[in-house]
Amino acid sequence: MEKVIDEKKQGSALAMEPIKENGRKLFIESYGCQMNFSDSEIVASILAKEGFNTTQTLEDADLVLVNTCSIRDKAELTVRKRLEKYNAVKRTNPKMKVGVLGCMAERLKEKFLEEEKIVDLVVGPDAYKDLPNLIEEIDEGRNAVNVILSKEETYGDISPVRLQSNGVSALVSITRGCDNMCTFCVVPFTRGRERSRNPQSILQEVEDLANKGYKEVTLLGQNVDSYLWYGGGLKKDFEKATEMQKATSVGFAQLLEMVTKSQPKMRVRFSTSNPQDMTLDVIETMAKYKNICNHIHLPVQSGSNRILKKMNRLHTREEYFELIDNIKKIIPDCAISQDMITGFPTETEEDHQDTLSLMEYVKYSFGFMFAYSERPGTLAGRKFEDDIPEKIKKRRLQEVIDLQQIHSRHRATQQIGKVVEVLVERESKKSNLHWSGRNSQSSTVIFPKENYKIGDFVNVKINDCTTATLLGEAVGYSDNN
Repeated sequence: MEKVIDEKKQGSALAMEPIKENGRKLFIESYGCQMNFSDSEIVASILAKEGFNTTQTLEDADLVLVNTCSIRDKAELTVRKRLEKYNAVKRTNPKMKVGVLGCMAERLKEKFLEEEKIVDLVVGPDAYKDLPNLIEEIDEGRNAVNVILSKEETYGDISPVRLQSNGVSALVSITRGCDNMCTFCVVPFTRGRERSRNPQSILQEVEDLANKGYKEVTLLGQNVDSYLWYGGGLKKDFEKATEMQKATSVGFAQLLEMVTKSQPKMRVRFSTSNPQDMTLDVIETMAKYKNICNHIHLPVQSGSNRILKKMNRLHTREEYFELIDNIKKIIPDCAISQDMITGFPTETEEDHQDTLSLMEYVKYSFGFMFAYSERPGTLAGRKFEDDIPEKIKKRRLQEVIDLQQIHSRHRATQQIGKVVEVLVERESKKSNLHWSGRNSQSSTVIFPKENYKIGDFVNVKINDCTTATLLGEAVGYSDNN
């Protein structure tokens, strides 16, 4: 659950520039968090070298891949419906092959391949480099599977293709896997142990993006604050490193500074942070460089110490407040967003009220809120009874959402009258006469187009707001262009 799931992007089909000599067509759809969308770009890059161009027309595809998520029951149900759709098309086009990538692939391999026989190919998050071999297998009429989790794979040597959505913002993966065994979360089981990518390969990727005209990168990981490079290997094995490796290791604050200094005109974001791992030096680095965006996604999941302990969150309510206080002191205009789960096993009304009071203390700018759904394979799924009735879960969830709406409006209203820098990302969905972009705090800003274009940094005076959007007018280019 430590992952931002953008509902607007779910089911997006990847599109990239075709290579003239490629003769096969790939349809690839992504569900879940930003990490899955980033992984789809890596897959498309690998398959481009194997003769595949992407298509956004399912019926034209030779190979159909769905990149899956196991984080919520809803995501799994959606993917199953899509697999039914793929197989309906496959009946009219028997040459089409269907494959499942990502977190569901690792967890449901036997079910998909042997019991239900609904796919030809199952590939886990660490096995994408094996795709050429696996595709050879299915071309010869055999099912193919590789869900082995790696201790080394970071895809640092793959230059991902990019979603052609705006050519402005890109995701750059810096870690894979997770060592935080939160009892509700499947990620350690589907993505393996935590390992970090060579900082030089990250800097090279960011430089390449800058040369291609990208204006913003998001450094991405299950838990970016745990980034630790000491020459390769799992984070948990750092204690076995040599004294030289320890002395020359790179942590997240250092990596953030390296990326920021290497491209001073490029905006830098990061996601996701874990409260127990976020350190003061990261916050101080953010305050030091103006091209690091003032937004921290800081999932807390519950405001109750008892529930936090049951979730194995490894921080208390009080420690979370201390971190929030430090952020607000060092970066006063920093936006903070949350993930929240309601109805976790044994949650009482008192626990729920603790969550609401925590929200009142922080007043988040926005959040991602879910009712608890038991995930097979997690410690909570094995050990805890899912004992909160659905009706109570949903009522508590609605109370959390309602309170977040109040706080989102409060934070948006604070921006009225200010001039903020906005990176133009796309046309407004509601008007082709307006641009849409985000400010440093990750708020969406809408303003009249005038002569500005996608990729421009524009100073915008905020005149009005809704709960989720700032409305304003351009007052000129920022000095970041």
